[in-house]
Amino acid sequence: MSKEKNNFGFMVISMMVLIVVAAISLVFILSASLIRDQSINYDILARLANPFNLSSPNTTAIAAFQSPEELQTYLSEIKEMNGYNSFARNEIMLDAAPAAGTDEWGIDSVKNIQLGQVGPDRVSDTNVQVVGIDEPDILKTDGKEIFFSGTARYYYREPGLIQPMMDIDIAPGVALPPQEYPSAKTSLIKAWPPAELGLDSQILETGDLLYKDDTLVVFAGNYIYAYDVSDEANPQKTWTVTLEDRHNYRSARLMGDKIYLVTTTYLGYDYTCPMPLLEIDGITTSLDCGSIYHPKNPSAADISFNVVTLDIKSGQTLDKVAFLGSGYSSVTYMSEDNLFITYDQPLDEFQFMYNFLATKANDLIPSEIMSQMSKLNSYDISYRAKMVEMETLMQKWLQSIDKDEELRLENEFENRIADYMNENKRNLVKSGIVKISLDNLDIKANGVVPGTPLNQFSLDEYKGNLRIATTIGRGWFGFGRIEESANDIYVLDKNLNVKGSITDLGLTEEIYSARFIGDRGYLVTFRRTDPFYILDLSNASKPMMTGELKIPGYSSYLHPVTDDKVLGVGEENGKVKISYFDVSDANSPKEIDKYSLDEYYSEVSSNHHAFLLDAKHQIFFIPAGQGGYIFSYESNKLELVRAVDMDAVKRAMYINDYMYIVAEDYIVILNENDWEKVNELDLQAAAADL
Repeated sequence: MSKEKNNFGFMVISMMVLIVVAAISLVFILSASLIRDQSINYDILARLANPFNLSSPNTTAIAAFQSPEELQTYLSEIKEMNGYNSFARNEIMLDAAPAAGTDEWGIDSVKNIQLGQVGPDRVSDTNVQVVGIDEPDILKTDGKEIFFSGTARYYYREPGLIQPMMDIDIAPGVALPPQEYPSAKTSLIKAWPPAELGLDSQILETGDLLYKDDTLVVFAGNYIYAYDVSDEANPQKTWTVTLEDRHNYRSARLMGDKIYLVTTTYLGYDYTCPMPLLEIDGITTSLDCGSIYHPKNPSAADISFNVVTLDIKSGQTLDKVAFLGSGYSSVTYMSEDNLFITYDQPLDEFQFMYNFLATKANDLIPSEIMSQMSKLNSYDISYRAKMVEMETLMQKWLQSIDKDEELRLENEFENRIADYMNENKRNLVKSGIVKISLDNLDIKANGVVPGTPLNQFSLDEYKGNLRIATTIGRGWFGFGRIEESANDIYVLDKNLNVKGSITDLGLTEEIYSARFIGDRGYLVTFRRTDPFYILDLSNASKPMMTGELKIPGYSSYLHPVTDDKVLGVGEENGKVKISYFDVSDANSPKEIDKYSLDEYYSEVSSNHHAFLLDAKHQIFFIPAGQGGYIFSYESNKLELVRAVDMDAVKRAMYINDYMYIVAEDYIVILNENDWEKVNELDLQAAAADL
């Protein structure tokens, strides 16, 4: 009978410990994780049980590989840390950020171009984050020509049968031969003057576009094509970049004549150095060992972030660098001086469990067991190996526990680990940050902050400091969700050490949008209401939250309109909501107007390129499912001044006082002075006549 009790007690407690261990493993897999610290010992664990110490120096270190053998050893350590699923393919969030413009707010993005007396003098540009840094999008213009990349639209009606979503004369459910499928193309469209709107030519490749000085670059999956479009009717391909099979295009920027290309490579057994990266017109460019960086403490990396600069005219490689990290929840942001990439920090499962047992449960565990664990902690072996030894020690102890003690320990452990998780939520989830100089792609610094950024909106470099907004405690942790999530703002110096912070904004909520402009920051968190925060960042060492407004719904995109007005586009009660905020009083923001659109989604919520603002006419445009919508914000009132009923509306742009609304297969031109239709173009019909 006694033996049965002991076995039962052992089994229950063992299961509980394994659940805790498995839960922490899930933190590593599903969230972000904690930077490893092998200097911890039993005597100082009580101090380390406290939440993240913001005054502590940045101890993150990075290095380049010196040889293929060193790289393979590092990858082997990662494989051991993660088990046999170490090279899982996670999704990453490489994104762009909010609006471009003529001042620090990025207001009223306009190209002032000189095209002679008959040319326009006011042309909208792509809505980007940093003035002077262009971002790829499906629509570009030089004020004379529109470059628009369409997308093929198919859906499955029956297994194996594809029905194009086009108006073509075929029987439902009939699969056409591949060469007869309607295919999207990139269109070169004469835009100016409006009366001469017409299709000049098309090229076969489609994808996001960059344009400068008669060079049009098309990012078509793992291929990048450049065209000379000086002759709009006869574009000529000038260079082609082919990414190696193992690499994936993620993002790009254009500043000056340089394209900053970001690709990713999933780490596998064939990852080595030199690593073939891309091929330019038949010539292969590789990453040598000295160009591939890694955290000195082996991380749970599953991806290599590769950055390459290309000359836009020739396509030739100028500089290149790579960094190993985790692909889950990674963000890329580029300022005028540096490129920043965030990545997950791994959780040292043994250290976390050992710290918990030593500081919160040492009265439950015999001292001789803790002494052996302290000795185990000093060994220079992987934390996976330490976990195996820890489980063995626990088993020996648990076999001596009777049923009554087992029941008590089960409840004590369960309550204490839940409290410990909440107390140490900033140690559970952390993000590493790599800072790469744009001059020659040298890695200048590496830092770490608690939590994870939402997207590129969450980062901003200003006066040499990096501001970053993160959510703490997002996601499930095996046996439950962190009881109270939080949102933090960190200001990092040029070496990416924490200089100042604002913590615990929007408790129980998560960040839905962020915007940093000059000495201010704006943040939206959401769970049931939409707290809109104003942040005073003028003192980098002592940033403050100065104002808060709670309203229903949320804003997932923030766009500055003037120095004291901000637009928010998001959702409330399943409909698109537009909020107009007055931020003139940093202590008391106000929602001065709002509009509920009878649409369930606008692309603006997830892609800022879809938003257009024209400050001259005090209007903005957003696309949605049923068409395109033009709103006025004149006199601090939101008014829907024009709606265009069109399928698959994608973008809008303006040339002088004419707005061009571009759908997948159609373009409409409106006069912004009276909103009357001036001209229109059926792209499908025009393509058939080419």
